[in-house]
Amino acid sequence: MSGAGDVRGVRAARIVAGAVIPGELAWAVCLTAGVRPPEWATASAAAVALAALALEAWVLRSLYASRRAEGLGALSALRAAVRAVVPVRVRRLLAHELRVAASLSRWAARRKHGVRPGDHAAGYTGPQTALIYGLTFVSVIETVALAFLIPWPVVHWIVLVLDVYGVLMVLGTHAACVTRPHVVRPDGSLRIRYGALFDLAVPADAVASVRVDRRYPHGRLMTLSDEGVLDLIVAGQTTVRLELTRPLVFTRPLGRTEEAQTIRFHADDPRALVGALRPPALT
Repeated sequence: MSGAGDVRGVRAARIVAGAVIPGELAWAVCLTAGVRPPEWATASAAAVALAALALEAWVLRSLYASRRAEGLGALSALRAAVRAVVPVRVRRLLAHELRVAASLSRWAARRKHGVRPGDHAAGYTGPQTALIYGLTFVSVIETVALAFLIPWPVVHWIVLVLDVYGVLMVLGTHAACVTRPHVVRPDGSLRIRYGALFDLAVPADAVASVRVDRRYPHGRLMTLSDEGVLDLIVAGQTTVRLELTRPLVFTRPLGRTEEAQTIRFHADDPRALVGALRPPALT
């Protein structure tokens, strides 16, 4: 691939990756929220994703060969090719999928991520558990039904792979939430999380006040108001309100950073979390 070809290939690969991978994340979030896209839409999205992966592989191979010809080692050439082709937000989403896959094994082993002795772990999956299991059950029934209804072997296997992947994504996202709870440290700091999508460390000196505050906001998983109030919504509700002494920077799933002065999030047992976090002077 020539120098001009390198530039055109990288530009095309970045555009495709920047469009397809975020779409995949939106699809996974829809599944977790209980919204099941039609089978034809899932199949079309998979076809587009496969074409995008083929383009990415071709451009990566060409760039890797070019970097090797320039004298770089195998690992350095691969890293340079990946950095050139794959945007930062896409690398974040790919890392998210790897964490989701790892969460399945951690869930099976009943191990928590980032919880040390003396920490208070606060789960937040209660409102979404029944929804996740219901969606998984429907997906499995659909998979079995289509196995009998689709007469074409190739189409049958494609649909089977898509359905199994969809089930694993839903369970993996839920497993990430189960194995990555909120964590209150003995020093009064707090780690607020939602699966592998959101992770914010709140230092002890940034906590102004905390209280139980049950709300039912509308919107997506994460919303930020003009007043700097961040809502981290689980199944349409939040139960804890955290006021900060100063704005804290948080990172959205695609890598964009913003600031929040107040954080409202959900905990299955909000009183226990508030009691573990609130300093004696505030009780």
